[in-house]
Amino acid sequence: MSDDAEAVREVVATWMAASKNGDVAAVLALMTDDVIFMVPGQEPFGKDVFARLSDGMGNMRLEGTSEILELQVLGHWAFVRNHIELQITPPAGEPIRRSGNTLTLLRKDADGQWRIARDANLLTVRR
Repeated sequence: MSDDAEAVREVVATWMAASKNGDVAAVLALMTDDVIFMVPGQEPFGKDVFARLSDGMGNMRLEGTSEILELQVLGHWAFVRNHIELQITPPAGEPIRRSGNTLTLLRKDADGQWRIARDANLLTVRR
């Protein structure tokens, strides 16, 4: 595996760990400033909206796994196709389970760091 592919895998692992720990700052650092997220039923949104939505998660507990199904590095761009399983538990509520696929484009910035630039998230509620 190339160093770049390993670095991209590390971005995915860091994202999952930081999300689990509620470390919004660490998650935001993994994104380009012009990042765009696409999710079902909403208009695409950027980093500022992502930050607001993350702050709104409050004391919810997040558990999850991410399985990389495909990873390709193409120069300063890479894409990752993932299958994600999440469980989000509010402080006084029942867990919400989501699962599905994502397609993520990452860009290697001038500082040599890989960051998420585009993300299409197809997670849906599981029963």
